[in-house]
Amino acid sequence: MSHISLQNLTKRFDKVIAVNEMTLTLADREFLVLLGPSGAGKTTTLRCVAGLEKPDAGEIYFDDQPMNRVPPAERDVAFVFQTYALYPRKTVYENIASPLQARHVPKAEIDASVREVARKLHIERLLERRPNQLSGGEQQRVALCRAMVRHPRAFLMDEPLTNLDFKLRVEMRAELSHLHRDLATTFFYVTNDQIEALSMADRIAVLNQGRLQQVGTPQQVYDHPVNRFVASFIGSPTMNFVKGIFVNGATPHLEGQGWSLAVSSATRQTLEAASQNEVTIGIRPEDITLLREQSNGAWKGEVYVVEPLGDRNIFDLRVGPNALRAKAPPTLLLEAGSPIWVQVNPERIHIFDPKTEKALL
Repeated sequence: MSHISLQNLTKRFDKVIAVNEMTLTLADREFLVLLGPSGAGKTTTLRCVAGLEKPDAGEIYFDDQPMNRVPPAERDVAFVFQTYALYPRKTVYENIASPLQARHVPKAEIDASVREVARKLHIERLLERRPNQLSGGEQQRVALCRAMVRHPRAFLMDEPLTNLDFKLRVEMRAELSHLHRDLATTFFYVTNDQIEALSMADRIAVLNQGRLQQVGTPQQVYDHPVNRFVASFIGSPTMNFVKGIFVNGATPHLEGQGWSLAVSSATRQTLEAASQNEVTIGIRPEDITLLREQSNGAWKGEVYVVEPLGDRNIFDLRVGPNALRAKAPPTLLLEAGSPIWVQVNPERIHIFDPKTEKALL
């Protein structure tokens, strides 16, 4: 397959617009993740691509061929669901073989194909078992094998790791990335888990309330969010937001209750060009350094809550009326109520228009 293209795709359910004029293209062999909260329209988009839902407007193309009127069975895509949808009375072997049996593929070819995909996902020993004898991770591998055995034009995956425990999710993320490289096929993957998106995607398309917010590489979306929603949805812990004003004097700076931050000439020019005085400042927790003693430009604060996570500590802080979260090494030991000095990296801040919530910087 060369690519999948969605042009002004719209899908309504009564008065609810689930997908709103989406235009998106997946390149040949790309791993694209559609990321967004529950109810954003992610699954509906995937079902339209698969032919399981009929769009109300817009066009879907595979390799520049219109697909809107092509039945699901003729689109040659493999859909991997959140629930594994395995046949309970069939063995693993029979589940994997079922798409080929439906096509009346010769038995010898079926056997070779089933054993090949089972070997790739390390489930050869499970071929004679039934689904109720498998763990969640093993059932997910069977569902993937059943999709792989068809050699489809593209894989459509609807939150396939949601029902797995944390350890298995981490393992399966690595396996899916390896599988994508091995199969050299287009992957269209839906999730509400930003860690899955950041760790696996070639590109991420962020969706909210049926509308695309931003499309870019994981690093682009993380470092340069186009609006406050994207900035807040991607990153753990989430980005801090504080209200401030731009003071354009001899020493241009941003300031708010309990804090002040000098800005670069580039930031000054951007805010001057936007004629923007009131702003929202975004600060990622990793761009905050905590100091025990006062330092030039640091903000005075207080430790509110400490969350020790082993490899790092997360501190909830109070700076004036503002609540901030900061990451720190596990060697920094502070108790709730301790005074602290907060140093923000001015080269890493994000600035948003408080009315439109669009990024200014």
